[in-house]
Amino acid sequence: AGIGKRVALALARRNARTILACRSRERGQAAVDEIRAATGNTEVQLRLLDTSSLCSVRAFARAVLREEPRLDVLINNAGVSGLPFTITPEGLEETFATNYLGPFLLTNLLLG
Repeated sequence: AGIGKRVALALARRNARTILACRSRERGQAAVDEIRAATGNTEVQLRLLDTSSLCSVRAFARAVLREEPRLDVLINNAGVSGLPFTITPEGLEETFATNYLGPFLLTNLLLG
C-alpha cells in the first residue's frame, strides 16, 4: 500500500522485473495482481519479508541471491510508527528492528 505500491507500479510500467517484499501474503498478492493488471507486466513477483525479523531478512536475501541473476535497484520502504513497545522473538525492539535493523541487514546481505 502507499508509497511502496506506487513505486512498484512505476517500475512495472517501465517493464522492470519487480519483486514486492511484503509481510502479508494476502495483501501482497492483491497488490501484485493489481499491478500486473494495470501494467500488463507479468514479471511482478511477491516474496514474503518481515523486516522486524532478522531471520526473515536473512531468508529473503538468500532466496534473492540464489534465484535472481542480478539486482539493479533496492528500495527499502518498510516502516512503522506509533506501535506500543514490543520486543521481537529475537529480543529487539520492534519499531527499531522494522525501520532500521532489518533494512540495514537486508541491504548489506544483498550487496554480497
